[in-house]
Amino acid sequence: METKTFTAEEIKESTLKYFKGDDLATKVWATKYALKDSFGNTYELNPDDMHRRLAKEIARIEKKYPNPLSEDELFELFRDFKYIVPQGSPMTGIGNDFQVASLSNCFVIGFDGDSDSYGAIIKIDEEQVQLMKRRGGVGHDLSHIRPKGSPVKNSALTSTGIVPFMERYSNSTREVAQDGRRGALMLSVSIKHPDSETFIDAKMESGKVTGANISVKLHDDFMKAAINNETYTQQYPVTSENPWFTKNVDANAIWKKIVHNAWQSAEPGILFWDTITRESVPDCYADLGYRTVSTNPCGEIPLCPYDSCRLLAINLYSYINNPFTPQASFDFELFHKHVGLAQRIMDDIIDLEMEKIDKIIAKIESDPEDEEIKNTEFQLWEKIKTKTSQGRRTGVGTTAEGDMLAALGFRYGTEEATDFSEKVHKAVALAAYRSSVTMAQERGAFSVYDAKREENNPYIQRLREADPQLYEDMAKYGRRNIACLTIAPTGTTSIMTQTTSGVEPVFMPVYTRRRKVNPNDKNVRVDFIDENGDSWEEYVVFHHKFVTWMEANNYSTTKRYTKEEVDEIVAKSPYYKATANDVDWLKKVQMQGRIQKWVDHSISVTINLPADATEELVGKLYEEAWRCGCKGVTVYRDGSRAGVLIAVDEKKEEKKEERKENCFCYEGDLVVRPKELNCDIVRFQNAKDKWIAFVGLSSNGRPYEIFTGLADDEEGILLPKTVTEGKIIKTVDENGNKRYDFQFVNKRGYKTTVEGLSHKFDKEFWNYAKLISGVLRYGMPIDQVIKLVSGLQLDSESINTWKVGVERALKKYIPDGTQIKEQPCPECGQKTLVYQEGCLKCSSCGYSKCG
Repeated sequence: METKTFTAEEIKESTLKYFKGDDLATKVWATKYALKDSFGNTYELNPDDMHRRLAKEIARIEKKYPNPLSEDELFELFRDFKYIVPQGSPMTGIGNDFQVASLSNCFVIGFDGDSDSYGAIIKIDEEQVQLMKRRGGVGHDLSHIRPKGSPVKNSALTSTGIVPFMERYSNSTREVAQDGRRGALMLSVSIKHPDSETFIDAKMESGKVTGANISVKLHDDFMKAAINNETYTQQYPVTSENPWFTKNVDANAIWKKIVHNAWQSAEPGILFWDTITRESVPDCYADLGYRTVSTNPCGEIPLCPYDSCRLLAINLYSYINNPFTPQASFDFELFHKHVGLAQRIMDDIIDLEMEKIDKIIAKIESDPEDEEIKNTEFQLWEKIKTKTSQGRRTGVGTTAEGDMLAALGFRYGTEEATDFSEKVHKAVALAAYRSSVTMAQERGAFSVYDAKREENNPYIQRLREADPQLYEDMAKYGRRNIACLTIAPTGTTSIMTQTTSGVEPVFMPVYTRRRKVNPNDKNVRVDFIDENGDSWEEYVVFHHKFVTWMEANNYSTTKRYTKEEVDEIVAKSPYYKATANDVDWLKKVQMQGRIQKWVDHSISVTINLPADATEELVGKLYEEAWRCGCKGVTVYRDGSRAGVLIAVDEKKEEKKEERKENCFCYEGDLVVRPKELNCDIVRFQNAKDKWIAFVGLSSNGRPYEIFTGLADDEEGILLPKTVTEGKIIKTVDENGNKRYDFQFVNKRGYKTTVEGLSHKFDKEFWNYAKLISGVLRYGMPIDQVIKLVSGLQLDSESINTWKVGVERALKKYIPDGTQIKEQPCPECGQKTLVYQEGCLKCSSCGYSKCG
């Protein structure tokens, strides 16, 4: 383990140079993947150091086997994230002696059968937490829990059903920290389960089950019943041939609920379970403990209980010769070689994982806790060790699909693009399985391999038809790995490869990003101020490979383009009409189905829909996904995450306020505030402190509300001194919580937003401001409001200062000539004081004291 450490400044400078000025990639690598200890010391200067660490450790494993790859050969495969990219846990954990953590990205736990005692349910909860603390994402199925109302032999007398345990598992996830992140959890249930409908609805109530993704396992007989408007029989136990509980349901009604909820909130996800188990190679060994029961949190790895998987991505873009030119071609020879090496590297990582598991077990044994307390965790890792060593499951995948297609001149979503994608993924399958067979000859097959068990598996039959010699060799020598392939989401990976993610199209070729800035720096533009008071500049970003296309087609990459010019350039590129929101959604589903034929696990993919997409469209896409052989699918309609259902009474109130958001009106004793108010900024100084007031104005220019506080300290708000007006915008979230944002146009003409005025000022200031605002809204004369404020008896010095500020701010709005009859002039004693331009003047003697 290296002992030299680097400062944050050194790392930023070196890594920024490595990524050619890409701030986001620099930040992602430095915060997530650079080798660190628990004290925050960092031992790697840039990704070259990380890739050398990975190469060194994998080369150590290679030396155990014939024809080993050298450290330098491995380094060149990893270097610059060009060809082979270990994902997430392997990238972080390989060669990392500072953490006792697993290299597995994901696990599934649970029961291969029905075990729903309270002890079994709590045991799953404990196992979930133990895995998450070791950095793994977890999935488990709830179909083993008996339905609500079922008799139980305890003091409760009847079962509470699935939903309360969903909340329990969700809360456990949110409690476990993973190096600054929260754990990831997938909860699934079979549609055959009598509680599946309540499971489908569980996340529709705001704030419920927020720590888990949920997916419903749909069977072919349910899909047929839903499409044909037939009844469907649910049962418990769901897998029993002689269930003790059954009920008939309207399949189409449940189907519509699934579709509606997905349209409304992007959940539940869909798992076509019969397709998953029918195609699954590990399920040929179901009776030996490899029956698939659930998936990992993103759905791309269906797993049996206590199995796990590690992930790796191959950068498809790097196999394009002469990208974005008429001479562009895909180097299948190099690609075939590298896929084989990727499969081999993944098998090496299994050996490294076994070492990690041994360290975890040793750590558990050495802990000074009671053996009874340690027993669950100890048994958990022993079971994982057994499954890992027996099956040697791998997760070789790909990324940069969208860029690969664009570089070859294909438009994502077209028939010719899908044809080529299928060709590539067929090549992946054949090369990976060939590599696994070769390793079986050199290293030995996975311990339970049996060609007879697999001979009727649809996936194996597909390989046999495509490459008969591969099948013959596999039957003769066996295979090193029980399953090999997946296509996982590659969020941070794609940031570092600077390509599109996974199998997805480009999100946008040109977009806006924010960069935190110091507002006091010269020549800095502040476009946005967040609720923490941080200032941000917005800037246009070009997708990396779109820039490559521009260079290949002689467009300047340094010129400042107008929006119209950018749109015109995009329209000439292969990214035009090929973004996440542009592609033909039906074609994308069909593309997923065709690729899925050559992926033995599953594919993580999201269908992005615009906000105005209909429920009927979502239903159509789901149905097509089932028909064309997808194993799972998730739909995200723009804005749907914020669109969770609320109580009926809240919906009525929301509609009532929406109707009146553009007018002032009274409804009973309620004054309904518009969504937007014009706002004046009033600045003043008390002693050495600078203060600021935001005064919301009604349509006639009269003060309607006022918020005041310190203007320039850590708890206050910084605004350019030139800002004198803007708008106060009121927003209400799904829980009824209100927020007031201030928006203004800066001197360069950019709209800038200050989020959450209520978070900027002291809570006491805010509460008194609401009191004064309420008085203003009911029309009390301004001079009387000032009198009310000045008469407040407040003990706090700071609150009294606030009071003076409110008085000063409001005096600006007293109509000229308003007489203050109760107050005598301090010079002549006459009660002839009037307000003139915000100042108190005496019309008798000329006394003036500007307030």
